[in-house]
Amino acid sequence: MINIRGDVLYVGKAKSLRKRVTSYTNPVRQPTRILRMVAETASMEFVTTHTEAEALLLEANLIQRYTPRYNILLRDDKSFPAILLTADHDFPQVLKHRGARPRKGSYFGPFASAWAVNQTLTILQRAFLLRSCTDPVFLSRTRPCLLHQIKRCSAPCVGRIGVEEYATLVEQARAFLSGDSQSIQQALATRMQEASDNLEFERAAQFRDRIRALTSVQAHQDIHLSGIDSVDVIAAHQAGGQTCIEVFFYRAGRNYGNRAYFPAHARDDDAPEVLEAFVGQFYDNKEPPREVLTSHVLPNAGLLAEALGVRAGRKVLVGAPRRGDKRKLIDLALVNAREALGRRLAESGSQRRLLEDLARVLDLEAAPNRIEVYDNSHISGSQAVGGMIVVGPEGFDRAAYRKFNIRGGLPKAPDAKAPGFAEAPAASELSADEGMAPGDDYAMMREVLTRRFSRALKEDPDRQRGQWPDAVLIDGGAGQLGIVTGVFAELGIDDVAVVAIAKGPDRNAGRERIFLPGRAPFSLEPRDPVLYFLQRMRDEAHRFAIGSHRARRSSAISHSVLEDIPGIGARRKKALLHHFGSAKAVAQAGRADLAAVEGINKTMADKIYDWYHPEG
Repeated sequence: MINIRGDVLYVGKAKSLRKRVTSYTNPVRQPTRILRMVAETASMEFVTTHTEAEALLLEANLIQRYTPRYNILLRDDKSFPAILLTADHDFPQVLKHRGARPRKGSYFGPFASAWAVNQTLTILQRAFLLRSCTDPVFLSRTRPCLLHQIKRCSAPCVGRIGVEEYATLVEQARAFLSGDSQSIQQALATRMQEASDNLEFERAAQFRDRIRALTSVQAHQDIHLSGIDSVDVIAAHQAGGQTCIEVFFYRAGRNYGNRAYFPAHARDDDAPEVLEAFVGQFYDNKEPPREVLTSHVLPNAGLLAEALGVRAGRKVLVGAPRRGDKRKLIDLALVNAREALGRRLAESGSQRRLLEDLARVLDLEAAPNRIEVYDNSHISGSQAVGGMIVVGPEGFDRAAYRKFNIRGGLPKAPDAKAPGFAEAPAASELSADEGMAPGDDYAMMREVLTRRFSRALKEDPDRQRGQWPDAVLIDGGAGQLGIVTGVFAELGIDDVAVVAIAKGPDRNAGRERIFLPGRAPFSLEPRDPVLYFLQRMRDEAHRFAIGSHRARRSSAISHSVLEDIPGIGARRKKALLHHFGSAKAVAQAGRADLAAVEGINKTMADKIYDWYHPEG
């Protein structure tokens, strides 16, 4: 279902589309949310699939792509980390992996967090002494690295261990990751005893340390149930019109961690409905396990199992156990879901109170639902980046953060240290040919705000998509406030509150001054929660802007001028650098010298020379 602007409102499936669509024409039986959706619908598109399972997969894919307003939405596009045991080298490497899996090897996971992966990698290094270095580092080593010195690597790079013996360690690690740690521990204990009987005490001590590493894993394992191989446990708890879905990952009888999700849905959606929509979208970009356990009986569990089986290329079981060990896993997930939702509701309540107090301080008519905070970061004007963060009733909305690479195409502000906001120049008062002076924070802020709100006016003039802020917060004083009011006046925006917060004397936190249009600057009490809230928002915007600037600066440092020359790829770039030693020497080379490089013919040599000497 699509509205008049072309936005997708809803994606659904049915065996009989005629019956499904006809059901929407009877307003008596429909809730208010559906009536609103039908009223907004201007057109509909239909897709016919071969099977119902294929329709379910397509539905989940389209919901993830278009995020329709009236669907239950899982707002998560992150992949889970895994452990990769490579198989394309005589001495396989063990490493953390995320994303697509093009490299040959055995993948173990998913893990709920990078911390869980790092902890397991540490255990693998201590227990099996596998290398973690990259292949180029492996080939360039002439002596053992620090990991060998602290007994976390067997140093195959310098021949301290043979191929066959290292292969034994790899198979032991693979068996351990597959859940067979007990037999490995017993085998190591036998070899330790043999070494001790042969008076090889140093070798026996090495086996002892490996046994201790395995023992530490077993001692810290929360749950270790027989018969649990590859299972995801998904439990839903509802309260206050919200749902928390907790997902636990069990692989080879081990708990690989858990993660909480809070899908967006209508207040009257029940838990089984939300849970079924969640499962379909959750595995849209992830490989399903052999079995999925849910806390509620899903309305279409059989169809969902069939669809997941199509995606995985094997049989996938979907069920809601009522007793036994698997039910214990469900109960554990439910406890975590209830506690996570309780924390979220408490945080949301505190956040709403802060927003209400902020509205009182800023003389707003109501608590803002969306606050945008802006800050810039640069070094003497180079690699300048503007950052925008978003704050709402649920706290920081990191999915809505945006960065702006400053182009410098808008007019620069005059040289003014801190004029009153009424004196701050509007964009129309400056000529466009003045350019932007290096480090001109006023011009940078003007460019960011002009780009942001010009696009908002173009893409959402009716303000129906929820992307317009109720308030804009700027890190700065009267001058920055004048820039914002000038941009808004030029664009005809008069219903967005503007506030600037300037650091106190000597940049002391707690002595900030707040600037509002038409009011004298004022300060809040140092222990006022609203002041702390403003500081948090400003600091988060500063952190985000600095991080974006550093990323852009690092990218610029690693970028070679040679890459800008048309026709110069990785191979020719490498040949030029090997021949001349640096990009600067390439720029100083003559045509004949360039043509002498392997892979560079006369035509390409002329093109490179003309690139550096456009004047001829």
